Amino acid sequence: MAEAQKVENIYVNLYTDSLKKGTYNYINIDGKLSSGKFVPLDTTEITFSASDGRFSGNSLWLESDFKKEKVFIKAVLKSNPAIYKEFTMYIKKKPNDEKLKTMDELMNENNNSKSSRRKRN
Repeated sequence: MAEAQKVENIYVNLYTDSLKKGTYNYINIDGKLSSGKFVPLDTTEITFSASDGRFSGNSLWLESDFKKEKVFIKAVLKSNPAIYKEFTMYIKKKPNDEKLKTMDELMNENNNSKSSRRKRN
């Protein structure tokens, strides 16, 4: 019978460089197996803690009126607590009021860009 792969190390693989207030911030932890393969880990394998906010699964919630500049986060492998990562995440300073373009605006932009290239050729 094949032996189950063990997690030999864990790595923080963040999708962003800062945390947003008033929302859940996903904290992605990857495990490196003894085979060399990387797999995503969740709260069945990892215990999360943070200096502020609260975790729901892999996501850290920060209140919209959060005042601090950064949050200290720790992720510990449940099967081997000697394997853990500690890191600091800063809080996004710019407001989240950026207006995203609609699909029509993006398509029009793309079409205009193509027609201007044709005119130049």
